[in-house]
Amino acid sequence: MDTRPASYAGFRLMAVHAHPDDESSKGAATIALYSELGAEVMVCTMTAGERGDILNPAVDRPEVQANLIDVRRQEMASAAAILGIQHRFVGFIDSGLPAEGEPLPADSFAMAPLPETTAALVRLIRDFRPHVIVTYDENGGYPHPDHIKTHQTAVAAFTAAADATHHPETGAPWQPLKLYYTCTHSKSYFQAIYQAMTTAGLTSPHSNVLDEWDDSTPTWEITTQIPCAAHFPTRHRALLAHETQVDPNGPAMSCPVPLEMTAWPTEDYHLAYTHVSTTFPENDLFAGIELPTA
Repeated sequence: MDTRPASYAGFRLMAVHAHPDDESSKGAATIALYSELGAEVMVCTMTAGERGDILNPAVDRPEVQANLIDVRRQEMASAAAILGIQHRFVGFIDSGLPAEGEPLPADSFAMAPLPETTAALVRLIRDFRPHVIVTYDENGGYPHPDHIKTHQTAVAAFTAAADATHHPETGAPWQPLKLYYTCTHSKSYFQAIYQAMTTAGLTSPHSNVLDEWDDSTPTWEITTQIPCAAHFPTRHRALLAHETQVDPNGPAMSCPVPLEMTAWPTEDYHLAYTHVSTTFPENDLFAGIELPTA
């Protein structure tokens, strides 16, 4: 039985990401859905993505590269407006993605002490007071150093925000009630999209992903699936707003949105920590949370 409320007024959701565009590729339809239904939604982006590459050949120009930090901030503002959410940059510097054996930049987010990054996020948690936080698993969704540091920071802040002795200057304690890991782009997802595209007579690049899939890599159980296909077009627009990061003709954008809405109509999560009772499988990130009555 679907016990989700008709309105989520009073509920607050925070998504913690590493770079601009991560919010639009990992859970964007979910946050657009909850925002539309009345919840307050904030995305916290740990870095501005200033050391990222330009992945869209159409905008790979010297003037864009020279002003990449400003461009990525503008792209993030556009995506936030499309998704209908609040947004904050936390203020750390992108680590880039050094080649194997190369050191991380000394001033980068991934090199910052965990107590420092935790304190910065605790400040935002205590200010926004979310009931639910969404972030990456310990592998970062994929092993980018900023994604891994984002996971470590969000998990530490989930507990530290409620500790009155932890940086009392950052505000009154607040305990978020649930912490989720995103489970986007699972093997089952790629299999479903590949099958849908080939059945429709389309060439799917996802066969390459499946051929290279490492089944020995641990995966999290999907505990929670949010039906949000109606917001996939919004997710698509938000992704395209990150023009420097998303090639509209690239393989990641190859599946037509209506086909994806049918083939995999949910966004998926693993409930990692909770202070409330809930029953699996869930179809609501706020399942088990009751707001105080006036």
